[in-house]
Amino acid sequence: MRIILFTGKGGVGKTTVAAATAIKIAKQGLKTLVVSTDPAHSLSDALGVQLGPEATEVSKNLWGQEFDVYYSMKKYWGNMRQLMLSLFKFKGLKKVVAEELSVIPGMEEGTAFLWIEKYYREKAFDVLIIDSAPTGETLTLLSLPQVMKSWLTKAFPGQKFAIKTVGSIMRRTAGIPLDKGYEELEVLFNKLERVQEILSDPKISSIRIVANPERMVVQEAKRAYTYLQLYGFNVDGVIVNRILPDTENDFFKNYISSQKKYLEEIDESFSPIPIMHVKHQGQEVFGLDLLKSISESIYQKHNPEAILFDEKPYIIEESKEGVTVKIRLPFLNEKDFQLEKFGDELIITIGNQRKNLFLPKFANFMKLRQHDYQEGYLIILLSNQK
Repeated sequence: MRIILFTGKGGVGKTTVAAATAIKIAKQGLKTLVVSTDPAHSLSDALGVQLGPEATEVSKNLWGQEFDVYYSMKKYWGNMRQLMLSLFKFKGLKKVVAEELSVIPGMEEGTAFLWIEKYYREKAFDVLIIDSAPTGETLTLLSLPQVMKSWLTKAFPGQKFAIKTVGSIMRRTAGIPLDKGYEELEVLFNKLERVQEILSDPKISSIRIVANPERMVVQEAKRAYTYLQLYGFNVDGVIVNRILPDTENDFFKNYISSQKKYLEEIDESFSPIPIMHVKHQGQEVFGLDLLKSISESIYQKHNPEAILFDEKPYIIEESKEGVTVKIRLPFLNEKDFQLEKFGDELIITIGNQRKNLFLPKFANFMKLRQHDYQEGYLIILLSNQK
């Protein structure tokens, strides 16, 4: 099963691009499911078909689904939440407080992971397309297993054996199945970790960034790319959406001029990852016919189902000395570049070209200590040391 996740700043057109990609792949004869994890659902509108909380057939080889948080919580978390509520009430907490505490952090995002695990395990589809929430929520989703595992440890401190022993006694004396509940939590969290392994496997999963040629959108796309690389997720494509054509109209002249500048910046920042362009349609995008046309323009030179790129352009590693950043820059000589750092932004000047990279926030106050060039990689050491 192939998994492709689309992310980007809110409003850039992720749903349109995800739906168009799904239509293109389904046309190639592969059973394709496109799902929306964004609470502000618009996938039904884009496809022109009313979707539900379960997979709904849209056309030949194509299914769609819009996650319903309450439906999914009932399906996956209802019994667990009731157990937590009973436990906290047993401990003497007021009902309102118990209600709040019984909502496990990340429960809403976790249901999305559990649907992915279900579809991957059942192999019911050849390709799963995920129309994700805006960038920040996507990063939260992808880091969810570690967060929830940490919550489990804090909520139930102590050894697993002790929890099961005490839980067995509580089940017999108070009727609260703590031991069984803990086992169920472990099963659920193990599923979440399994999905993270799947999503970080470049042979199975790819993430594609959708952007517009606008300053704030491009900046967020760069930051998202940095963090996706840091977490080990494979970004195999960038789709630049809503590109206005050249025109003599004075009203659009300044916008088109700046648009060209940002298109060049995108090329410089994300190369050698494949970058695909989508022209502005001049109208609202919905319906299978228009989406099919868009899909043809996106993937002129590429197979949408294929892994378009699987090489890490740069790697971030922590060490005792600080943080090492390895950037893939082939055919570079020591005298060809200059390095500067401003906050979390690293600027590499090569001739008359500049490459801007965003580092993780923890590197914001670190200083450039040394750099080297080895086997096609520019290696930079950042450190807090004086």
